[in-house]
Amino acid sequence: MKKKLIIKIGTSTLTAGTNRISFAVIESLARQILVLRENYEVVIVSSGAIATARQFVEINGYQRNVDSKQAMAAIGQTKLMELYDTIFSSFGLNIAQILLTYRDFENPVANENTRNTIKRLWQAGYIPIVNENDTVSIEEILLGDNDKLSALVAVITGADLLLLVSDIDGIFNRNPHLHADAQLISEVTDLESIRSYIEEKESTLGTGGMSSKVHAAEICMEKGVEMWIVNGQRANYIIRAMNGEIPCTRFRSVATKS
Repeated sequence: MKKKLIIKIGTSTLTAGTNRISFAVIESLARQILVLRENYEVVIVSSGAIATARQFVEINGYQRNVDSKQAMAAIGQTKLMELYDTIFSSFGLNIAQILLTYRDFENPVANENTRNTIKRLWQAGYIPIVNENDTVSIEEILLGDNDKLSALVAVITGADLLLLVSDIDGIFNRNPHLHADAQLISEVTDLESIRSYIEEKESTLGTGGMSSKVHAAEICMEKGVEMWIVNGQRANYIIRAMNGEIPCTRFRSVATKS
């Protein structure tokens, strides 16, 4: 039986430090999934709708007003999926879109429906790509860049591993951009031991920071799901992280998967 892998890729990774979605980043993701699918069923949780929309239109006030952000997300979501479809299909990979809200996870029937849909898509050979339904739900559009959403998807699917793809190797004991002697924390089993290390940085594109990633880890660890933070700026970051070839932070729990 194949293992279940959730890959969350945020806006800062998808744009590769620019103000546009990077074709090369999505192509790299597709290449790696092509290899992974032999042993893993994969779900992608993807941000980037607003960043995609910015390539075509800019609605006044979208950086300040929630309704403008939602409108931008509505414009960008279809174009982002078109981009995924174009690139993934060139590798023979089929994708399907799933839009969720937090109310879906609070409803046992919706939970079961989501789980069954994902399972059926896997059976049909499709890769589900999940995003928040920003038209009716605003939590991730304001705060988390889909970190929490990916953790909830990992829990309901009974995932073996959640990979949060970031623009940094993981959690450091000091800010590595300011301190040359900063050390990466390679494994975390107690979240309280790292909370004092968390710093946020401003971004005009993504909304997630390390705090939202630690919250995602808390959700996963409570349910016995392993979570890693990996650096999407490294070549073949998923394959190499799984082979232990690049540094990352692994969150491990003693809890039994529920």
